[in-house]
Amino acid sequence: MVSTINGDSNVPFYKELGNQGLKATDVPVVAFSVGEEELRGVDTKPLVGHLAAWNYFMSIKAPANDAFIKKWTAYAKAKGIAGHKDKPLTNDPMEATYIGIHMWKQAVEKAKSFDVAKVSAAMGGQTFTAPSGITSTMDAKNHHLHKAVFIGEVKADGQFNVVWKTKGPVKAQPWSPYIPGNDKKKDEPALMAEKK
Repeated sequence: MVSTINGDSNVPFYKELGNQGLKATDVPVVAFSVGEEELRGVDTKPLVGHLAAWNYFMSIKAPANDAFIKKWTAYAKAKGIAGHKDKPLTNDPMEATYIGIHMWKQAVEKAKSFDVAKVSAAMGGQTFTAPSGITSTMDAKNHHLHKAVFIGEVKADGQFNVVWKTKGPVKAQPWSPYIPGNDKKKDEPALMAEKK
C-alpha cells in the first residue's frame, strides 16, 4: 500500500493498522510523509517493517547527524520544549527547515541585503551539508532543492532502519513528465520576486 497521508493524520492510520494486526509481511505500507514525530504516540511494535521514503531519518549514521541531534537535544532541554525535553526527536521537516534557514543566511550574506529580490537571486546554487552528511543544492534555475532520498523501515522503538539510500542528492524535477503539456514548460524560479 502506498500512503500519502500527511502529518498527524498518520497517527490514527498507524494505530488502526496495528489494531487490525496488518503486518508488513501481509500488507506492506510505504509512506511519503511519516516519521519519528508521528510515530511517537503509537505502539510501533506491530508496525515493524513498514516503510517510509523521506530525505532524513534521525537514525542516519553520520557525524553531521550526531552534531544535529546533539544541538537539538541541548536546545530542547534548555527551553523545556513540550514533548522534546525528555525524549528529543529530530525528523525530516526539522532537517528541511535547518537546511533552508542556513541557505537563506548564505544567500543574505552573498546578496549583502535582506531585499527579497536580491536574496532570491542569490539563493540559486547555494549548497549546504545536510545532517545526513550529503550536500544539498538549491537549483540555480528554479530554486527546487536537490536532496538525498532514504527509505527507512519502522523499528519497534519508533525509529527507522535505513534500508536504502541514493548515492547523493537527486536533482529536483520541477514538472512531472506524466502530465501532458509539462514538456513545454521552462524552468521558472520558485520566487518570482524579480517580476514586479
